[in-house]
Amino acid sequence: MLLYLVRHGETTYNAEGRIQGQSDAPLSELGRRQSEAVAEALAAMPIEAIYSSPLRRAQETAKPISARLKLPVVDDRRLMELDAGQFEGRLRSELADVYPVELACWLSGDDDFAIPGGESRRQLAERGCAALRDIAAAGHRQAVVVTHGGLLSATLRSLLNMPQAVSPFALQNGSITRVAADDHGQFSLVAFNEIEHLQDLGVARGGDL
Repeated sequence: MLLYLVRHGETTYNAEGRIQGQSDAPLSELGRRQSEAVAEALAAMPIEAIYSSPLRRAQETAKPISARLKLPVVDDRRLMELDAGQFEGRLRSELADVYPVELACWLSGDDDFAIPGGESRRQLAERGCAALRDIAAAGHRQAVVVTHGGLLSATLRSLLNMPQAVSPFALQNGSITRVAADDHGQFSLVAFNEIEHLQDLGVARGGDL
């Protein structure tokens, strides 16, 4: 079973350097072009299903993929981005002044630190892993999963048993990461953060959340 894990296109919040978490920012103009490029890159693949976070930016990214592949989009709330609590809506540049202690705890990579009012990386990884395991067990040969940078970072590190030293890592908006799942529920990385299909569009400016 092969999963194409797509990070949504750039949003207006990404372009502003603003933390979005589960806030429902739309795609920017660049993000819409990135989504079309993702759809083009996946158009010839023998994909049998499309799953998506219900957040607007993921849905807007999934829409052209759905149109090209002529497949419906199945929503899964477990694929939503981290609940970033008090960080949501804030500019990244102001976090150090407004929430210096909380930001330092988050940047330490502590899996169990929950942003006040939000959730931890461990909680995020648990629901992300549950979603991908269920999708892998659904019987498709290939499927697309449209989701978010923070969720993918936490989930992939857990599924692939990656050491803390290499995480958190960043995935580009509109990137495609390919992961294989075998009949025993074991996952392996095939390709990470592929962005060749985006080369003519320019680089998005967003962070992981």
